[in-house]
Amino acid sequence: MVDAKHIATAVRLAQQHGVTRLILFGSALNSPESAHDLDLACDGLTGWDFFTFSAEIEEALDIPVDMVPLSPASPFTAKIEREGVVIL
Repeated sequence: MVDAKHIATAVRLAQQHGVTRLILFGSALNSPESAHDLDLACDGLTGWDFFTFSAEIEEALDIPVDMVPLSPASPFTAKIEREGVVIL
C-alpha cells in the first residue's frame, strides 16, 4: 500500500535533491490501497544524480520505486505527463 506519508517523503527528498518536477503515475495514483510500488517521473536531475536520488528514495520509503527521467522526451514520458499528477 502507498499512502500520503510515502508521497510526502518523496516530495521532500525531491526538493532536497533539486528535482524541478515530480510526477506520480501508475498504480499508486490509480489504486494506492493495492499498489506495491511507487511510480515517479522526475525532471531536473541527470547522470549519477538521477540514480543517487532514485536509490535514496527507495531506501527511505522501504517500498520499490520505479523512477523515470522526463528528459529526453519520448512517447512514454508524454503519456506520463498526460495521465500523471504533478506532485512537485
